[in-house]
Amino acid sequence: MIIYNVTVNIENDVREEWLQWMKAKHIPDVMATGYFLENKICKVLVDEEQGTTYSIQYTCASMDDLKEYQAKHAPRLQKEVADKYANKFVAFRTLLEIV
Repeated sequence: MIIYNVTVNIENDVREEWLQWMKAKHIPDVMATGYFLENKICKVLVDEEQGTTYSIQYTCASMDDLKEYQAKHAPRLQKEVADKYANKFVAFRTLLEIV
């Protein structure tokens, strides 16, 4: 099993709107692709100079599933976030293997 982890630092002036949009729109859209088995969103408990950091974790069955998702769906879904919250966030992605 693979965890596709997206860590996002979002500016506080749009944080609540972003969080609601992620829960109501973006995460359901990612899950609707059919590549992920479950998801969770976690607040990173660290003192920030600026913004608030979240970890969004999507679990998939295999690396092949993740690669197919990245090829077929990720660019469009990532663009939606970038267009809606331009210059209001930074994000990076990591992969984890459940052992």
